Amino acid sequence: MSEALVVKTMEEFVAQGKQPEILFWVGSAGSYDDRAKKISRAFVKILNKASVDFAVLGSEESCTGDVAKRAGNEFLFQMQAMMNIEVLNGYEIKRIVTCDPHSFNTLKNEYPSLGGKYDVVHHTQYIKELLDSGRLSLEGRVYKEKRITFHDPCYLGRANAVYDAPREILKKTNADIVEMKRHKKTALCCGAGGAQMFKEPEKGDMDINVLRTKDALETNPNIIATGCPYCNTMMTDGIKAHEKEASIAVLDVAELIANSI
Repeated sequence: MSEALVVKTMEEFVAQGKQPEILFWVGSAGSYDDRAKKISRAFVKILNKASVDFAVLGSEESCTGDVAKRAGNEFLFQMQAMMNIEVLNGYEIKRIVTCDPHSFNTLKNEYPSLGGKYDVVHHTQYIKELLDSGRLSLEGRVYKEKRITFHDPCYLGRANAVYDAPREILKKTNADIVEMKRHKKTALCCGAGGAQMFKEPEKGDMDINVLRTKDALETNPNIIATGCPYCNTMMTDGIKAHEKEASIAVLDVAELIANSI
């Protein structure tokens, strides 16, 4: 992305005596993983284009603790959560947007009981708000007549029943949206959730991400779209396993929208 992206920290906002519209929670993957960083940049491009006054925590943001909790280390999760809640409450944060369904689920459903109550929104829901309110518009030529299939991330779909937002904004690209047999409530996991991302798969006939990519390939897509950095990694690996990386792209919804602005 050639244009300069404008990203301010909460510290800068406070120094000016101002509050941002939203806090963009970047998440561990979006901060450190080279592929996921492109998703973060695409979302910032969208926020800049829509003139959204947003902030990030920068070096004050720590892991939400999702991975520790799923792996069974509740003590570490609570330590990480309490540190984050202290920072968020100190800044009087009201609304958080994130590209990571794992962070979304943890901040939305698991932080309130520890004293962290926020309005937490997934980036696909927020992009839909920007499009619906007219703050963002797409030119709709880039993906015209392309076939896109959307893979539902577990923590977005089945865990939080967010199915429509990603599909509605994908339709605005004028692409042909094709559904896998297993989608929405019956969608299959990509295989990275529950801290599985950081360990080798168990023995079996086929890795789950290869099986899920097979579901996607049956729709004969040009692009597999997803709304989660973990899913993106797993589907990309699945495409490589099926030797289709030359003909099929795996892109986050934010990247598809950023390319359509």
